[in-house]
Amino acid sequence: MTEASRTPAARTFLGHPAGLSTLFFTELWERFSYYGMRALLVLFLVDQVAHGGMGLDDRTATAIYGLYTAAVYIVAMPGGWVADRLLGAQGAIFCGGVLITLGHLILALAGTHSGIFVVGLGVIVLGTGLLKPNISALVGQLYPDGGGRRDVAFTLFYMAINTGAFLGPLVTAWLAQRYGWHVGFLAAAAGMACGLAYYWWKRSLLGAAGRAPGGDSEGARRRDWWFLWGSLALLALLAILAWTGVVHTSPIALQGGAMYAIVGVVVAYFAYLLLLAGLTTAERKRVVVLLVLVIASSVFWAGYEQAGSALSLFAERHTDRVILGYQFPAGWFQSVPAAFVILLAPLMAWLWIALDKRGRDLPTVGKFAVGIIGMALGFLVMVGAARVVGATGTSGPLWLVFTYLLHTIGELALSPVGMSATTRLAPKRFSGQSMGLWFSSLALGNLLASRFAGTMDDANAAGMVDYFRGMFWFGLIAAGVLLLTYPLLKRWSNSKQ
Repeated sequence: MTEASRTPAARTFLGHPAGLSTLFFTELWERFSYYGMRALLVLFLVDQVAHGGMGLDDRTATAIYGLYTAAVYIVAMPGGWVADRLLGAQGAIFCGGVLITLGHLILALAGTHSGIFVVGLGVIVLGTGLLKPNISALVGQLYPDGGGRRDVAFTLFYMAINTGAFLGPLVTAWLAQRYGWHVGFLAAAAGMACGLAYYWWKRSLLGAAGRAPGGDSEGARRRDWWFLWGSLALLALLAILAWTGVVHTSPIALQGGAMYAIVGVVVAYFAYLLLLAGLTTAERKRVVVLLVLVIASSVFWAGYEQAGSALSLFAERHTDRVILGYQFPAGWFQSVPAAFVILLAPLMAWLWIALDKRGRDLPTVGKFAVGIIGMALGFLVMVGAARVVGATGTSGPLWLVFTYLLHTIGELALSPVGMSATTRLAPKRFSGQSMGLWFSSLALGNLLASRFAGTMDDANAAGMVDYFRGMFWFGLIAAGVLLLTYPLLKRWSNSKQ
């Protein structure tokens, strides 16, 4: 019997350890700040300087957006290392919350100073890298015996994520529209500050879970600290060189370089697994399936993650947002996917269970294909919206709402099974590293999404029709290729020899 199960006070949050409430509300407020700021980012970057924006062109703005959202996934891996080796999960979460709050405050105070604004984004990225992976890991540590209650706990935690994602854009976008961009960013800072305060107040409910780092010697830990401070000093030096103009690179160039770097790392790692890691034939077959799923995941997120770039710009410029005489903020559309997740997740779970009971449950590859088709059909809806813009000047809000519905169905078909499939298909001795591959697919998908969005010509409706039609065929062809390889991938994913 575990310590948690012997302590009556430990079961006080919906029948779960009380520490889950600490993590639930901390994550809710962190997602409030993240999605609240993200709903404003591209719109602020392209807004005129006279209106308080940055005045950037669409391609540069979407490149910055893509670099930011991709970096959040990339730094999750070193963030986990810092918790495991130096701070413990509890310490990493607190430090991450402090950095996120500070980063949003910098955004609120930066005005139109691009250098300070980019520093603020960088601070948020570092903070999210410390908080996001470790708060999820800490949920699992509350259930050392595993079991069904642990799965339920992660379901509750997922609801916290989407509740924050739903509320954040509603609040920040309304404040930004009424009082200015800086107040919207300040609201994101206030949201994280609320989460941080709650975490500090209720941290004792977590007990010893995640309090201490791993059991390495003092000498090893000292070397790790030196490595961490050296890495941060190098990042600071690069930032100073870029700020002073000694090293000059554009966001678009960084975007392309980051894409090639991620692709290069993923290709090199899979080549190592297939050729040099000493795997059995069955393990190699499963690694090939994993490679296909990583590519498919990148394709899906390349479409889905345009919610904050191309689709956000469409909402701002081409959507009739007036209801009963009130023009609601374009950023409110960013709450729609989270609302659909909250509504549809139980239905999708019921559907998979019902199909499984009848022996008709879709294998992982089939669910990935459904997800990509959902993404493609969403862009087909946007083809109709763009045509309406060409005919009447604006489109109704339901076009975007229906697009987000299809995209969310795709997300629920693909995303929940993605991490599970990654850990199942990767060779056991590489299971820890395998999650890096999943995060890499999300990072690459975000970069591709911003790259694609930067090419959309929304100055004329015909250009938008061509763009959205191209995204539809991009997804449909990818899903078709995946379905063509379905029999082979299904057999190889279950290969035993």
